[in-house]
Amino acid sequence: MTERDFARDSADERSRDRGPDRSRSGGRWTRRKPWAVAAGGLAVTAAVLVQTVPHTGPTGTTGTAAHEVARGGTGAAPARPASASVPGAEPEPEKCEDGHNPAESLKPSGASGDAVKRIKKKGKLVVGVDQNSYLWGYRDPATGKIEGFDIDLVKAIARDLLGGAGPDKITYRTIPTDQRIPAIRGGDVDMVVRTMTINCERLGQVAFSTAYFQAGQQLVVPKKRARVKGFDSSMRGKRVCYSSGSTAEEMMKSPRYAALGAEPVVVPSQLDCLVRLQLGEADATVTDSALGAGLAAQDPSVELIGEPETVEPYGIAMNLEDKDLVRRVNKVLEDYRKEKWKSAYDRWLADDMMGTEGKKPAPPKPLYRD
Repeated sequence: MTERDFARDSADERSRDRGPDRSRSGGRWTRRKPWAVAAGGLAVTAAVLVQTVPHTGPTGTTGTAAHEVARGGTGAAPARPASASVPGAEPEPEKCEDGHNPAESLKPSGASGDAVKRIKKKGKLVVGVDQNSYLWGYRDPATGKIEGFDIDLVKAIARDLLGGAGPDKITYRTIPTDQRIPAIRGGDVDMVVRTMTINCERLGQVAFSTAYFQAGQQLVVPKKRARVKGFDSSMRGKRVCYSSGSTAEEMMKSPRYAALGAEPVVVPSQLDCLVRLQLGEADATVTDSALGAGLAAQDPSVELIGEPETVEPYGIAMNLEDKDLVRRVNKVLEDYRKEKWKSAYDRWLADDMMGTEGKKPAPPKPLYRD
């Protein structure tokens, strides 16, 4: 039995005994966490895919990126951090070569151009999502449905494009981290809503909406007997896990972070890093603070430590040619920030973000370049 099979069987057994229980209390959502596990237990890995975008390796064989830990393949980002420069330094927003902030997007518009008309004509919205990021995009083991903060946003976009029944016309395609950009460029999806950081490198490959959330690279370690204490000399010779094609990988492969001497453990999903921590096959994981909070919510034996090393705005990624769709999504985000963002935050994130968003969480202010 493989590690993934063991995790999946454990998940199935737990889901029979403990299903999700959400209710409102005093205007706030409360949740019994179906994916939370006791110390030493294995994290849930999703057992069922909706439609998984296949990955074709260099030999022409088709499989998922779970079978590769190679770096530099299709969709992998080069060794350049999003905004980090020196380990432990105060993070600053990234600036592109032209001096602009990569989070600047196109001004919002409710008009229907070619891309919007294409989606309306086919009567469905195809979206690349995650099913392994608790709180953000994850498959509830009790219901089999994909839920989370990102999924609520997908539904809002679908309602705008396809009417009130829009959420029922969404095709979710679950994709690994390093296949987000290939899925967009290959036309497999209309957009990707998957805790995807907007950065200068990616701007040359896909178009982004304005930012709807902001996080930063941070460490997740065991609460007891942690061997890694920070982005410092304690990393030397230690096994540090991160997902392929992520900004965590970019940062850790950059010269000053690589000089810390960590032994990389590269996996398809940050949830796989939690499994590695639980099995004792990794000493720490590097991931977005928002995703790290989700890992800590799943398993109370791990915790976020230190401060974020980067400033990472999350955006919705689309094809470079679909400018009208970018503007339409930005219009949806304008309304979403005013009316829905806070309620979605309270429902999914407020109980578990552990202060990563400050005392008064709010969406990032939109930036426009035209």
